Amino acid sequence: MIRITNGVARHPLWRMAEPINLHIEKGEQIAIVGDNAAGKSRLVEVLTGHYPLLLNEVQFDFSPSKSSLVSDNLKYISFRDSYGEQDGTYYYQLRWNQHDIAEDTPKVGQLLRSNTFSQMFHLDELADKYIISLSSGELRKFQMAKALATNPRILILDNPFIGLDAQTRKDFRNLLETLTREANMLVILVLSKRDDIPDFITHVLPVEGLRLLSKMRLEEYRKQYAAIPRPELSEEIMDWIADLPVRELKESDFYPHNGGEILRFKDVSIRYGERTILQPLNWTVHEGERWALSGPNGSGKSTLLSLVCADNPQAYACNIELFGHRRGTGESIWQIKKHIGYVSPEMHRAYLKDIPSIDVVASGLSDSVGLYVRPKPEQKQTCLDWMRVFGVDGVADRSFLQLSSGEQRLCLLARAFVKDPELLILDEPLHGLDDRNRSLVRQIIKQFCLRKHKTLVMVTHYQEELPDCITHSLHLGS
Repeated sequence: MIRITNGVARHPLWRMAEPINLHIEKGEQIAIVGDNAAGKSRLVEVLTGHYPLLLNEVQFDFSPSKSSLVSDNLKYISFRDSYGEQDGTYYYQLRWNQHDIAEDTPKVGQLLRSNTFSQMFHLDELADKYIISLSSGELRKFQMAKALATNPRILILDNPFIGLDAQTRKDFRNLLETLTREANMLVILVLSKRDDIPDFITHVLPVEGLRLLSKMRLEEYRKQYAAIPRPELSEEIMDWIADLPVRELKESDFYPHNGGEILRFKDVSIRYGERTILQPLNWTVHEGERWALSGPNGSGKSTLLSLVCADNPQAYACNIELFGHRRGTGESIWQIKKHIGYVSPEMHRAYLKDIPSIDVVASGLSDSVGLYVRPKPEQKQTCLDWMRVFGVDGVADRSFLQLSSGEQRLCLLARAFVKDPELLILDEPLHGLDDRNRSLVRQIIKQFCLRKHKTLVMVTHYQEELPDCITHSLHLGS
């Protein structure tokens, strides 16, 4: 169905380390697997024609399709598509500021007619919801349902399972398997997490160091990589984190003296029109606790966190106490954010900017999104130190847009840690990370939270992503 012979991208910046030689036969189902920045997305951009080749073009056999057009037969959902389109009117908190959403902003029902896929993903009940206000998981399901509705011959999905709750992941795997069997569809999954490879996949295309390695049968690939040991965080990094100075905190710093309650919700609920986003909730978090926040897609997890981070204006209508102070009693947004380090899918979307990566990290020092100031020399060293902790100090001067999605996420994690916050809020922090980085980041989170005055709230749909230091859990219903 697909053949590339000695493929070399026209533009030097798009090239792999070696010419691409690839053939995919009818009946095969493919997983492209590799570490962050290995070249997976670059390979797919060649497959889809986004990166044209110098001499030999990609050859396709779409039979029995009546159309020979690539646009009719091949659909690709990239990692960036899971965060939706961005235009000049978009800003980070827009999802929670419904009054700022333009009247012509499309709704789910306008872009997706009811069909088998929209029903399977429970999208029909979201028909009147703005695309911009969907959760990251809901948006991912919307993009996949829209692509599947076109009945493509070839479907390429970049990390399709991230952001989906456990039941949706199971249902989607079953759906893809059915489509490969009954609809004669070629599915190509681009995966950073090896455990996400479904059983219906027949062959794996490993990508390492911008090189496409030989195609392997799934059983052979699993056997070869099963023995890879979990990486350990270096003692140097662990000691560096442990030895960070402890900041002495007083009530004048908008922080409770001697710790105590960091967060208290009293019968907090959120509604937009007729839609209830967050059911009445009572929740108290004390200093030093490490919370796991879970729940299905659309249950209100990110909305809850937006209340904590002062990103949601409805917080002022709710009975919320943060750092020992009732919201709306004279505190500024900067007093709140001073003690909070935050990363989320929404933040990843807001930071798709063509600026040096170190400037993205440095923006965490001033809690700015959209206003970027070159860091002072002493601040730059702090940023580089945290980028070194997360293994991305080597890309500090590269444009954020030139990084792989995994490298971007690591930079955003460094941004969350850079000011040594007292409250760390991590919403799906391991999105798009490979197995090695997932393990290392979990260890970094644990080491950081063992220090004095550190409190954690972490959202994930994968229980194995949670660090060993978790002490409490909160589950939100649908």
